[in-house]
Order: sequence, then structure tokens, then C-alpha cells
Amino acid sequence: MRRRTAAGTASETKGTTMYGTGATTSSKRSRVLLVTHHYPPEHGAPQRRWDTLTPRLMDAGVDVAVLTPPPHYPSGRLQDAAADHRPGSVSRGRHGERVVRTRFRPHAADLLSRTVDQAVAAASAVVLGLRHFRQRAERPDVVVGTVPGIPSMFAAWLLARLLRARLVIEMRDAWPDLIEPSGVFDARRSAASRALAGARALVHRAVTRLQSRADAVVTTTETFAQVLLERGVRRVAVVRNGTSFQPLTADDVADELADGLPDDAPPDRPLRVVYAGTVGRAQDLQSVVRAAAQVARRGLRLDVRIVGAGARVPFLEGLVAELDAPVTFVGAVPHDAIRRYYAWADTVVVSLRDWKPLEWTVPSKLYEVMASGAYATACVAGEAAALVQRSGAGSVVPPGDVDALTELWSGWASSGDVPAADPRAAEWVARNADDDTLAARYLDLLRELTGPTARPGDMAAR
Repeated sequence: MRRRTAAGTASETKGTTMYGTGATTSSKRSRVLLVTHHYPPEHGAPQRRWDTLTPRLMDAGVDVAVLTPPPHYPSGRLQDAAADHRPGSVSRGRHGERVVRTRFRPHAADLLSRTVDQAVAAASAVVLGLRHFRQRAERPDVVVGTVPGIPSMFAAWLLARLLRARLVIEMRDAWPDLIEPSGVFDARRSAASRALAGARALVHRAVTRLQSRADAVVTTTETFAQVLLERGVRRVAVVRNGTSFQPLTADDVADELADGLPDDAPPDRPLRVVYAGTVGRAQDLQSVVRAAAQVARRGLRLDVRIVGAGARVPFLEGLVAELDAPVTFVGAVPHDAIRRYYAWADTVVVSLRDWKPLEWTVPSKLYEVMASGAYATACVAGEAAALVQRSGAGSVVPPGDVDALTELWSGWASSGDVPAADPRAAEWVARNADDDTLAARYLDLLRELTGPTARPGDMAAR
């Protein structure tokens, strides 16, 4: 199997546009209270986002405090029983931020169970937030509520009102539009779920209303920012997800080959495919499994590795057995081990379902793949597909199109020739998803909200 190389350059605009207002460069020191369901020492895209933002904001003179449950993602069970991770504990994070741990509810993999956990943590965040941050010396200037989970944004709204602070809602995904396709309050599952069907529309309206009442809404894509503006949201800032992933090198390949994933002698080795990330409903990995089975039935050699954990693993394992697909489940690995799999692979899969709201998102995993220099098989649409095509990061297949994915992989497997990612892809990430640049954009937004023209009582009056 041969991997081609390519060269090229391009220029792109910064990916941190803010709409509806201008940013300031005020040096006023401020206090930020973050309400989030996901925080280190957990690992994941939301956790990484604030693990990189927090030290940069604090270095710039912003005091950061966090209301978050004990580490229990993704298993739903307490991961670390250390004293500073227990509910009610107050400690310092590794960047010096103040971390207050809320209550939580151990949960299973289903959406309803996870939603109940998020609601318990959000309610606890309000109680503990008032207990620890009501005094003037501790009172925040800005409360930031992150989604997922949805209850965090309502807790942040209530705390902002009661503490007379500015409210920022951070939408990492296209909520509330994802409520229906995600299956939350799915009326088809049981009588109890049918009784909750009306709650879906109620939550949709409540989330939209809260977005319109926030002092600012932060999104991670230009497309969703435009959707929110069209719905009447006053101020929207685009602060993309970042990545610290560095381009693959010859040393990565050597390390990978030495660690138990030996190279097959070309030209007859299988086409190597890797997916690394969350194994959930939104990732549509059943299409990957079905395409792999079809390629194998054509007599072509294929080796697909799914690296990661998630609620859909049991279903996919059953599908692999049923179809006799050439797919191996590796399980979760340390983040630094991902480089070995990227170096081993001929192509790395980035996949989302064909849900309309997902056309407004760009998976953070795509930035990582682009930064690595690996060639992407991008089963995506909308802004993510346009980014892949514009930057030359890989080949785009419509989400859920098993036949198109089969044809793409069959062509590479039969020819033994896989394209190479255009260098423009990694260059785009360096310019638009750099952690320092993204933190500077967030800092501009916070300073604009807490500048001389800001009135602390505004949120309490609305």
C-alpha cells in the first residue's frame, strides 16, 4: 500500500470570528465561574478545551473558578476517590483554578440515565455556587455554562441572575436542535418515554429562549453561529475547538512499528483504516462496519481498527460478528498512543450521522487528524465537509452512504495507492485552531462583557 505525498499552500481567515459586537483590549481583571459537566482529570474534547483555556486566561489576569461533578466520564462511575474529587470538596486545579465538586448520579450508557445525572449535578451547582460565591470578594463577573450537558446552561443562567453576573452560554454542539435526533425523550421506547415526549418541545423552546437572553453565546463553528443569529441571539462569538496534535514524523512510524503493530510487506498488505474517538450514536460507525464487510466480500484486504469506548460498542461488536467484517475493537488508549495508530493507518475516519444539526458542527477530532497530516476519510456534511475539501485534508463521503464508502475504500485497496493529505490542512489548523489564538479570542469576549460600559445588574433585570 502506497501513500502519496502532496504539497501546497493556502491562506484562511482566523477561525475565531465574533458577530454582533466588537472586542476590546481592556486590562480589567475579572472573575469567571465555569459551570460544566466535564472537567479534568477526565479526558475528552470538552475537558481538553478548558484545560487549555484556563491557564491562559489566568495568566492574562482572569480568576477562574469551576463548578463540576467528580470525574466519572465516560463510565458513569466515580473514577478517583481522592478527597479533592468528592462531592462538596473545594480544591485547586492543576492550573491554580478553584474547583468545587458538585453532587452527581452514577449512570448507565443510556441517554435518559445520563440526563438525570446532568440534572443532579446542575442542581447541586446552584446550591454550591450560592454557598461559595455569594460574598462580594468571591462573586464572579461572568458565569459560563457549557453544553453538553444541557442542564449546565440552566444552572449557569440561575447563578448569573442570583449573583448579578454576565452570562455566557457555550454551545459545543448544535443544541437544542440535536434533542430530537439524539433520542432524548424518545417517545417510541416505552410508555414512560412517551409520557415525556412533550418535554422535548419544551426543552427546545427553553434552550432557544435562554440563548437569546444570554449576554453572549459561544459556538465552535461559523455555521451554527449564523443559525443562532437568525434566531435572534444578540451576540455570538465563534471560538473553535483547538488541538495540540503535532504532525506525524518518521519517529512516530518507527515507534509504532516497534510497539506490536508490525508492517506487512507491500504491495499486498491490507488497506489500514483507523477510527479513534467516542463510539456513540452520533458517530454512525455502523456504516463503517457495513462498508468494511462489503469491501471484504469483494475479496479485497482491509484492516479496520476502532480505538475508543462508548455506548455503541456492544451493538457494533454484534454487527461485526453478524457480517464477519474485518474490524477490530481496540478499546480506549492513552491519548499519546493515538499517534501510533495514525502512523500505522493509511486513512483515518472522521464520521458523523446524517442528522441536519450535525452539518453545523465540526468534530474536534477532525482538527486532530488534519494537524497530524494523516489522510482523512471524512463521512461528514456541511461545514466539516467543506473544510476537508477546501484544505485537501482527505476524501469526503456523504454520512451514512455505505455504498460510497465501500467504493472509496475498494479503489484504494485494489490499487494499493492511497492519497496524501495536502499540507494546507495542517497549516489551516495551525492558524485557526491554535490554543493561544483561541484563548486570546475568549479573553477578548470576557473583557468586552466586563468593560467600563458593562452594567452588572443587567442580567438580574431581565
